[in-house]
Formats: sequence, C-alpha cells, structure tokens
Amino acid sequence: MEIKILGTGCPKCKRLEQVTREALADMGVAATITKVTDMADIMAYEILITPGLVINEKVVVSGRLPSKAEVSSMIATALAEAEL
Repeated sequence: MEIKILGTGCPKCKRLEQVTREALADMGVAATITKVTDMADIMAYEILITPGLVINEKVVVSGRLPSKAEVSSMIATALAEAEL
C-alpha cells in the first residue's frame, strides 16, 4: 500500500501524517508513506486545498483533517479494493 500526504508542512498536514501512521499501526497494515510538499506535484492531484490524503494513487480526502477512524475506514476500503 502506498500513501501520500499532500501538503506544504502546515500543522494540519503534520497531524494528518501522525493520524495516518497511528491508524496503520492500529490496523497492523504495512504501507509506504510519502510526504508530497512541492506545489506542482500537489496540483497534479487536482486538489484545491491541503492537506490531502492519497491512498494507492486515489485522492480520498482533501481540504480537511479526517479523524483516525475515518482514515482507518479509508485504508480498509483501499485494502478491499486492492483484493478485487
């Protein structure tokens, strides 16, 4: 699983990374987490507001900070889609 945190390093972007890492640890899921901070690279995902969360190259949330439960649900959905 590949996860990207889109953001320039603001507090919400840092918190999103922390929440994502906690959700992965709680679920026992291994993933590669990459921070994307370059605005040109962020804009390639066609989001208007950071932070953004990308799981397996699919934007799952942007412009807000989801709860750990929401992130866990997004990860579970991505895992289920990967099995299809």
